[in-house]
Amino acid sequence: LGELTPLEETRAYKELVAKGEAIGRHREERLILRQLQRRIGPVPPAQQTRIAALPIEQLEALGEALMDFTELADLNCWLAGH
Repeated sequence: LGELTPLEETRAYKELVAKGEAIGRHREERLILRQLQRRIGPVPPAQQTRIAALPIEQLEALGEALMDFTELADLNCWLAGH
């Protein structure tokens, strides 16, 4: 018998992990957009696109920063710095 490949090294495992990460990121992005809308009102499509392009670390940082936002200008300022 040949050597068995560790599960973590299989293509199927890696694909499942990547899919799970993508789903988690999408959920976090949707949550942040809902929180932003509740906090500052509608988020224009251009800002939604910029938020969708953020790396996960910055998306998480935005989730914390938005607690201090009071208007769309706060979001724009934050996005300009990130």
